Amino acid sequence: MSEGHEYKVVSSTERFSGPLFRVVTDEVEMPGGTVAARDYMRHIGAVGVVALDDDNRVLLVHQYRHPVRQFLWELPAGLLDVAGEEPVKSAARELAEEADLTAETYVHLTDALVSPGCSDERIRLYLARGLRPVPDAERHVRTHEEAEMTTRWWDLDEAVAGVLDGRIANAACQVGVLGAAAVVRGSAGVEGAGLGE
Repeated sequence: MSEGHEYKVVSSTERFSGPLFRVVTDEVEMPGGTVAARDYMRHIGAVGVVALDDDNRVLLVHQYRHPVRQFLWELPAGLLDVAGEEPVKSAARELAEEADLTAETYVHLTDALVSPGCSDERIRLYLARGLRPVPDAERHVRTHEEAEMTTRWWDLDEAVAGVLDGRIANAACQVGVLGAAAVVRGSAGVEGAGLGE
């Protein structure tokens, strides 16, 4: 299938720059030769973890998200904000920090484009198995919104139902839950990865 027109960037102007993302305006050549402005966010990227226990329960976190003014059920997740850190190690770090868990194995489920109409943000999702608690003395001290974050184990079938009935509205969590369900049901093939990925 042909990709069609090549959307060449004629110019790019940075409107905002912060530690996690930048907002830019690109002047883009459209079909027929016209040029149109496209504003979007350039994001540093993220990882998320579907932590699945031996009973096929998934651990979700309940966290306040200011842009939507809601508490959302989400995967343990975070930014690729440590220079040189491999994504699977970032995933392990986030699982420990947000869920007080470690895992024996991490399986790369998929990468998801979170909101491609206004952002280039990509989140890499992992399935984590062989879960163990982080020792109390090594637990991360959570601050800001994370200070009120709670966790809950969901039966995987209940989590799938939660995706479909709207209780789970975070897009990355939806993709991760449905991906994990496909793996558990044998309808998706994925390759495992250790922390040395």
